[in-house]
Amino acid sequence: MAKAVIALGSNLGDRLSHLVHAREFLSGLSNSPLTASSIYETEPVGDASTHMYYNAVCCMDTGLDALALLEELKRYEQQYGRDPSAPQWSNRTIDLDIIDYDRQIITRQRLHVPHPEYHKRLFVLEPLREILPDWRDVRSGRAVDELIAESPKIEVLKTGVNW
Repeated sequence: MAKAVIALGSNLGDRLSHLVHAREFLSGLSNSPLTASSIYETEPVGDASTHMYYNAVCCMDTGLDALALLEELKRYEQQYGRDPSAPQWSNRTIDLDIIDYDRQIITRQRLHVPHPEYHKRLFVLEPLREILPDWRDVRSGRAVDELIAESPKIEVLKTGVNW
């Protein structure tokens, strides 16, 4: 059994519905109840994305190995309307990224854990801190609060939306 931290994001269509369905999907992959953050509304990063995002983080226990988990996440994204050939940071119905997998550093052609950019993304770090306030980066050992303090600033608002 491995603990995995997954970041979720959506900025097209019914963002809440997309996150709710993704959470249900992740629950189906988990061997115990998910721990889920609140939903945060955040401004987009990059030039290709034009709509505000809903973002969240979930922590799960899974029997899947890291590559199998990634394959399940990417399959779900495509089934849910994500175009794998779209430009980086473009608008999307759903985005699912592995932030942590059982405190391992994994570097393969298709799989990089922790996600290479997460430490620069307040839309990941703020919800991560909410559910795992003592979490530390597996590479540097730095606390999530330190990563937040050093991350480029964008607007990240905790919503009152229930999911």
